[in-house]
Amino acid sequence: MIFKAGDIELYYEKSGQGDPFFLLHGNGEDHTIFNVLTKQLSKNYTVYAIDSRDHGKSSRVKTLNYQSMMEDIAALIQGLNLQKPMLYGFSDGGIIGLLLAIKYPNMLSKLIISGVNTHPSGIKPIVTLGMKVTYFFTRSRKHKLMLTQPNIMDSELKTITTPTLVLAGSNDIVKDEHTKNIATNIQGSTLKILEDENHASYVTGSEKLYDAISPFL
Repeated sequence: MIFKAGDIELYYEKSGQGDPFFLLHGNGEDHTIFNVLTKQLSKNYTVYAIDSRDHGKSSRVKTLNYQSMMEDIAALIQGLNLQKPMLYGFSDGGIIGLLLAIKYPNMLSKLIISGVNTHPSGIKPIVTLGMKVTYFFTRSRKHKLMLTQPNIMDSELKTITTPTLVLAGSNDIVKDEHTKNIATNIQGSTLKILEDENHASYVTGSEKLYDAISPFL
């Protein structure tokens, strides 16, 4: 399905019945990474699996920034007249989720994020070096996004009132102390580190993700 958010066309797939549940993928991916999770959630929820701008079947843009990507999702929620959806965001999708909860504190009923950084410095140096090399040769706007954004302050995290679950793999590309700092600054949040998992091993096409989030739901 297509939703017009200003000049942007957002592609999303809707399935299941029940309270609305949004799924936001990471950088360079699309909604299909959640095919397994969608099947599991759609037994109890109406699942909206979305392609972010410049990803999947959504509109292409010349430059990317997380604020605009967040406003796309806000417009989609408001445009579909959805009341208090739950949202799970992986990596870039989690950044969008945080920004949404900061700017629109009453929009979501629950927020789940995994593999998220609030500043480029939250990524492990060896990973950042690889992204810099790739960007040097490709000038990819998606790599530039990760190298220069986001810039979410701890003081902004402290304003989040949405019940939040913070997930990460023990071998994530995000620094452990960075993940713990996010959870510490979101009042009442729950932190869960998944042992022997990397950034995406429990997310992409995996049944482990539902098991990790279901107690929070």
